Amino acid sequence: MLTVFEKSIGKPPQELSLPLAGSSGLKNTRQEIAEIFRSWRSDSTFYNFRNGNFLALSREDQNPVHPRSIVVMDDIFCIFSGALDNTCDLRRYYGLSRQATEAMIIIEAYKVLRDRAPYPPDQVIKELEGKFAFILFDSKASVLLLARDRDGSVQLHWGTAADGSLVCSDDPNLISAACGKCYTPFPPGCIFMSGTGLICFDHPLHKVRAIAREDDEGNTGAVIFQVDLFTRLPSIPRTGSAANWAGATAVEGE
Repeated sequence: MLTVFEKSIGKPPQELSLPLAGSSGLKNTRQEIAEIFRSWRSDSTFYNFRNGNFLALSREDQNPVHPRSIVVMDDIFCIFSGALDNTCDLRRYYGLSRQATEAMIIIEAYKVLRDRAPYPPDQVIKELEGKFAFILFDSKASVLLLARDRDGSVQLHWGTAADGSLVCSDDPNLISAACGKCYTPFPPGCIFMSGTGLICFDHPLHKVRAIAREDDEGNTGAVIFQVDLFTRLPSIPRTGSAANWAGATAVEGE
């Protein structure tokens, strides 16, 4: 799977571009990244949006234990990889039929988050049990939502394109070809959401901090994101229904 969204939708943490500083690392445009995916995956299906943003899905070389799927409902697109262990409980909770897939459950969970605001996103995603990674895009609201399970059992990587767009894929070779050095694994147990940034759904009041790995010459060769359990973000007192706890979390440096 592959998604590319401009900065106005998916503003990537600025630390993702650190490995490019002082180097000639390769980065491609959104159009070039789409062509790379088409050339690598002959069965690819593209879902294009305005301004060159897109989602793409291929089932080539997928892990049979963690299959990929896509669902489109009410202008909400969800690419899901993996499997949920508590699917039956979630179907009952959201009032869905027995035929509802994991991607359908994710869309319904997102609708709760969107329509019942203020509602902390970590409270929705932390109820998911299993091995999974997903990318959801609400095309009407221009909201992007990414998440990965606590153990990082399913691959998900993110990086930046030449124009600063956010690139996401479950294929490290593909995202390396697209983003050069400016990519890294998406941190396990975390959510990234437009307007909210990167948070850990088990520790939403702790920073998710970028850690730069330098080579012998002092150049940044890689960046990883980890939850800093020693730094607690100040909580926002809840004062009536207008309070929004989601705004209490952000990636350091934004």
